[in-house]
Amino acid sequence: MHGKCSDTVIDKGIQAPFSDPAHSSHGTTHTATRPQGNGMAIAALVLGVAAILLFWTVIGGVVLGILALVLGIIGARRARRAGAPHRAMAIVGAVLGVLAAIASAVIIAIGASILNSDEFKNFDDCVRQADSQSERDACERDFERDMNN
Repeated sequence: MHGKCSDTVIDKGIQAPFSDPAHSSHGTTHTATRPQGNGMAIAALVLGVAAILLFWTVIGGVVLGILALVLGIIGARRARRAGAPHRAMAIVGAVLGVLAAIASAVIIAIGASILNSDEFKNFDDCVRQADSQSERDACERDFERDMNN
């Protein structure tokens, strides 16, 4: 090891210069290719899960569900065309988004039908005219009876 240059420390405590890994001994340059990510797929999955958890709200079910669907489609196309990863993740996010949007739409339709029903209008009129808590409780019992019949 006396006097030789190497990639290790020589006996005098001086470190030899290291070679640049991007350049080979033949004078050609090697560039490291970084795999392309697929942030759309990850975002679709996150939004799809959030939409499923919050489907009972308009924002959670409809808005997040539609966003998950759109980003899932974009992520799946990117994975198919450009070879980006996480195609299955994009598809799962899109499917969860669709399911959340459908469930939210069903809940909205049920809520709207209840609010527009004659029974609810009668209940609302009864509560507005009630002067005491006992009269409001009677309105509630009448409403429950009307809804169950």
